[in-house]
Amino acid sequence: MSEQVVPVVAAPPRPKVAIPPGVALAMLWLGLMVATALLADVIRPYGITAMDLRARLQPPVGFGGDWAHPLGTDELGRDVFSRLVESIRMSLMIAFGATIIAAVFGTTMGFLAAHFRGWVEQAVLMLIDFQASMPFLILALSVLAFFGNSLPLFICLMGLYGWERHARISRGLAIAANAQGYAAAVRQLGATPMRIYLKHVLPNIASTLIVAATLSFPEVVLLESGLSFLGLGVQPPMTSLGNMVGYGREYLTRAPWILLSPSVVIVLTTLSVSILGDWLRDRLDPTLT
Repeated sequence: MSEQVVPVVAAPPRPKVAIPPGVALAMLWLGLMVATALLADVIRPYGITAMDLRARLQPPVGFGGDWAHPLGTDELGRDVFSRLVESIRMSLMIAFGATIIAAVFGTTMGFLAAHFRGWVEQAVLMLIDFQASMPFLILALSVLAFFGNSLPLFICLMGLYGWERHARISRGLAIAANAQGYAAAVRQLGATPMRIYLKHVLPNIASTLIVAATLSFPEVVLLESGLSFLGLGVQPPMTSLGNMVGYGREYLTRAPWILLSPSVVIVLTTLSVSILGDWLRDRLDPTLT
C-alpha cells in the first residue's frame, strides 16, 4: 500500500515594508542629527567660546567667506558651524531627556489610575485636567524665576510638558487590556500587578505610546527653542538652537547667517520627526491599516 505524499505548502513571504521617499529623507536627516550630536567633539573645528575679533561677522562660504568658517562667524568672531554642532547636541539632549521623562511619568500615572480606580483615578484625572488647562509657558516662567536656571532643572521642567497625553493614552489602553482575557488569566495565576503591567500590558500598548512620544518630541524642541530665545533656557557659555536664534535676531539685517542656520535645523528636525511619527502611526495602529 503506497503512502500518500502530502505536499508541503511554503508560507508566503512577508511583504516588504515600503518606505515613502519623504519618510526616508526624514530618517536620513534625523540620523544625521543624531550622528552630529554624538560626534560633536570630533566634528566641530573650534571651541564654542573661541573668539577672533578680527574675523567677526565674516559671511559663510559662497557669500564672500572662506572655508576656515564655512557658516561664517558671529558678532564676537565665534565660528557659527562649531556653535551649531554644539547646539544640535544640547537641544537633542534636552528634547530626548524631556520626552523620556514625560513618557515614563505619564505612563506610570495612567497605570496607577487604571489599576486603583476610585479616588486615585479621580486624583490623576484632576492632575491631567489641571496640566492641560494651565499654559505651560507661564508655569515654566514661574518655576525658572523662583528656582533659578540649571540644565537638570530645565530638562525636568521640559519633561512635565505633555505627560498628560501619555497618561490619558496609557490609562485608556490599560483599562481595555485589563478587561481582556490575557490580563485576567495572568492575574489568576498569581502574578503581581507590577508584573502584569510591565510584562504583559505595556508590550501590547508600547506601539501607541511610541507614536505619541514621536509626536510630542517636536513640540518639546520648539518649546525649548522658544524659552532659550527668551533667555530663560540654556544659559551661556552653553548654547542651543533657540539660544543661537535669540542672539542672532539682533544681527538679522547685517549677518542673517547667524540666525538662519539654527532656524533651518529647527524646522527640518521638527518636520522630520512629525513625518516619521505620522508614518509610524499609520504602520502601528491596526485601526488605520
